[in-house]
Amino acid sequence: MPARPSPPATPPPAPRSGVGIVAREPLLARLVEARRLRCIVVRGPAGAGKSTLLAAWRQAIVPLGFDVAWLTAATGDDHPGRFLAGLLAAIAAVDPALVREVAAPPEDLARDDADAVERVAVMLVRAIAAHPRELVLVLDDLHHLHDATIRDTLQWLLDHAPARLHLALATRGAPWLSLDRLRSDSQILELDRDDLRFTPEEAARLVAAQAVELDARALKRLYALSDGWVTGLRQLATDWKKKQAEAGTRAGGEAFAGVAPRDVLALTHFFEAEVLARLSPGEIDLLVRASPCTQLSASLCAALLDSPGALASAAALLGRLGAEDLFVWPQEGREPELRHRMHPLLRDTLQLRFEALPAATRQALHARAFGWFRDRGRHADAVRHAVLAGEPGLAAELIAQCAPSLIVRGERRELIALLQRLPPEQVRASPRMRLWLARTQLYLRELEACAGSLDALDRDLPAKDSAGRFEVATLRAALAVQRDDTDAALALLPRLLQPPADADALSVGGRNNILSWLYMHQGAYDRARRVQEEAPPLMIDGAPLVATASGSLHGRCLVGLSHALEGQMTQAERIYRAVAAEAEQIGQAASDTYHLAIALLGDVLYELNDAPQARALLEDKVELLERISIPDALLRVLRLLGSAHWQAGDPHAAFGYLDRLEKHAAAQGLDRLLAHSLADQLHYRLLLGELTAAEALLARLDAIDARHPDAASNALGEISDLAQRSRIRLAQTLGDLDGAASRLERLIAQCEARGRQRAVAQLLVKAAVVDSGLGRQDSARQKLLGALRRGHRLGLMRSLLDADPAARKLIRELAQTQALDPVLAFYVERLQAARTQARAAEADSAGDGAAPAGFEAFSEREVEVLRLLAQAMPNKKIARALGLSPETVKWYLSRIYAKLRVAGRDEAVARVRDLGWDAERPAGGPPPTR
Repeated sequence: MPARPSPPATPPPAPRSGVGIVAREPLLARLVEARRLRCIVVRGPAGAGKSTLLAAWRQAIVPLGFDVAWLTAATGDDHPGRFLAGLLAAIAAVDPALVREVAAPPEDLARDDADAVERVAVMLVRAIAAHPRELVLVLDDLHHLHDATIRDTLQWLLDHAPARLHLALATRGAPWLSLDRLRSDSQILELDRDDLRFTPEEAARLVAAQAVELDARALKRLYALSDGWVTGLRQLATDWKKKQAEAGTRAGGEAFAGVAPRDVLALTHFFEAEVLARLSPGEIDLLVRASPCTQLSASLCAALLDSPGALASAAALLGRLGAEDLFVWPQEGREPELRHRMHPLLRDTLQLRFEALPAATRQALHARAFGWFRDRGRHADAVRHAVLAGEPGLAAELIAQCAPSLIVRGERRELIALLQRLPPEQVRASPRMRLWLARTQLYLRELEACAGSLDALDRDLPAKDSAGRFEVATLRAALAVQRDDTDAALALLPRLLQPPADADALSVGGRNNILSWLYMHQGAYDRARRVQEEAPPLMIDGAPLVATASGSLHGRCLVGLSHALEGQMTQAERIYRAVAAEAEQIGQAASDTYHLAIALLGDVLYELNDAPQARALLEDKVELLERISIPDALLRVLRLLGSAHWQAGDPHAAFGYLDRLEKHAAAQGLDRLLAHSLADQLHYRLLLGELTAAEALLARLDAIDARHPDAASNALGEISDLAQRSRIRLAQTLGDLDGAASRLERLIAQCEARGRQRAVAQLLVKAAVVDSGLGRQDSARQKLLGALRRGHRLGLMRSLLDADPAARKLIRELAQTQALDPVLAFYVERLQAARTQARAAEADSAGDGAAPAGFEAFSEREVEVLRLLAQAMPNKKIARALGLSPETVKWYLSRIYAKLRVAGRDEAVARVRDLGWDAERPAGGPPPTR
């Protein structure tokens, strides 16, 4: 009897909202856009959502004028007669007229008559050509069809299809049709497993649609396990939900992180049926032996089998698995030998079988893997397999060999991962490993742990190990840099100055950079620079030691910092820009140096009155800089961002950055950074007229200063300078100009002795303002001229402009009354222009319309000044009433006039009246009128 045609398989139902396709809108849109192409191929492994995606596509294109015939192939359909009967039935379900005159006699189809099949195909093409609507033929699970006649029929349909016929194929592995002509004519859309793989965002939505609650960490782990494979995502989430329901607890990330995917039996059964059932026992054994390896290759498989002759068969197996989408895929790479990656869940399934092997067999396989990976320079894999093979000593030897190169290449994270793979007892048994551990702890900012490691090494290293002891000294000094502790670093100076002949390059390079840091904080700037200039080239594995914190590029950055500390901003800028450009060209290996250079460059940009560029350069990198920068760099970044926002008229953001600096300094025990934060906050509080808050900040600053009474010769001496500056500002605000003048004289002498020219120039401006307030006009003029000459020589701008609110006025008056030489006159013009830019920016931030600012734009202190101003009080009486200095009152009035858009006192009073502000409102309300 002729074979009875099988009925067409029912196409998948339209997907329910929230179950899977809801996350695939971009992919679905690509399919809809490609609906008029001749062919669409969706290729991917089992359970990747191919049918669901095409079902959603069918639902989307039917309203657009398309008919869709759907045929799902099964294993038993691999016969021309059954296939053709099923195809005709699927098309008849769309329109019976399409196949009314097409059907061949059943006996011809049963005899597998190729001529009869061709006649049916020709008649079918003619019928479709006359059909009034576009017709899409979906062939699902094409991989079940292998018969040559079926292949020829489909190829004929594809080659001679009328314009209204489109094919959509869902298959595992590459389809066996010839598609090159369609590719050259851009008449095909091909989607593969990478397109079908869910993104992390889609995975999160899919899990949420299944009413499974996971935190970000758990979602990340679930995604890594599933590799974006939709069936794996669903099954892991469903199993987790079930386990949580059984335990009576809510789903949470921490618990999920401990779940092994092998516990999900449905996945194990899936891989047994869909992958392992298609392989021979020998092929399964090979995959089981290779399952501990994260990547596979033919030569690795042959090494694991201890059979060089197995190379060809292993290559053939890996190639077949990839071609058939059996969860092992080739990876792109530069290596001459092709690598393959196994899906994490298949690997986990195979490792169940691996763990059932005898312990001796497992160790032998790990030992072979260790040798293979070691010989190819793949250190992480080699170390892992050495430990699993029971040979941690071999792993330690390998780490010791490759660690310097990893450091130089900027691959410290890999070194950390290698050390973490070693058993703790192996690390403790090896001084070399303990030294590398201390270095990584320093990099991770685990400062207490690093100190403990170095203490233990000092006790345990033999006296004859001069190189090891020198390395400990350099690491201790580097630790002192991170702690901003110059005294601790100075105590190590005798050891740092005598490196042994066998000291390694990393230690010597680190020592050079630490010496530069120490000398510059002592004010010995030339000596700090000579350390770098006189250092001989250092080499690691035949390559110059340029990058990393021990490299010469980092040393050049410190040379730039020495110029900046001295006040030579132009030289500092040139060095920072050159270092940043070179570090960026090097790439990852010089990442830390690049970020140090731009952090220090930002400080220079602000000084040169380019606050917008400084903010653009650094604002999005603050979090990273907090993790990797030395205290000196982070201090400059956060202070300049605070100053830039203050200059732009945003005090809230300015205090935000200073608060961030304060919290970081307090958490790390960095008193110098904390003192800078408090001093800047005090300065701004005084400018806002918040005297009580400023006095509280000064009390905290004095307490920090008292903790370091003998720090004048090191970096912590800045704390005393900051406290003195703050007392000067407070005295000036309270009207104690004589006290401010005497304090300024002493502080200027101290900064001069320490070579802080930038600070001297700024303090001279402040002293000129104070002398002017005391009526000492000649002295004020001489001090301002001295500040201007220094500022011009050093390339300073913001230091002078920010020195005091009255600095701009004093500079303008000097330019109007003093005959300046052309060079100095040009410099003053630049300062005047900078003043204009700052005012323009302030006006922009307040609004550019003609109307004055509303009442809400005034601070509480400005409201108080306005009230007294409206009562026609002169400046001195306002100052006495509010406990301010006359100069501070003038500063407030200048801000009030700008906000009211008026030129002076009388216009301000009139404007207040025009605005109708209530005269009886209490403090904090609108200013009264008379």
